[in-house]
Amino acid sequence: MDILQTAQDWKAKGKGVALATVVETWGSAPQPVGSQLVVDGDGHFEGAVSGGCVEGEVISQAQELIAKGGHTLLEFGVADETAWRVGLACGGRIKIFVEAVS
Repeated sequence: MDILQTAQDWKAKGKGVALATVVETWGSAPQPVGSQLVVDGDGHFEGAVSGGCVEGEVISQAQELIAKGGHTLLEFGVADETAWRVGLACGGRIKIFVEAVS
């Protein structure tokens, strides 16, 4: 699966699109740096940046960015108060850059 091609195809169909990229990991992380996830405005997605609840949060943030534009850097980890909620209580940390594709 080619994430960038999927993003391009969805944009060509007139869909709002956001791209999420793993930019840093530490400790236990299900996906390596460079892993990507593409999301459209309807919540469809392809690829992976982590797993479980982390991806749910990334998709939610991506949809917000599709609506308003811009970008954000999300960080999840054991020191973060959301660690248990998003499923990184195993000791890892991950940073994910999410941007609306214009």
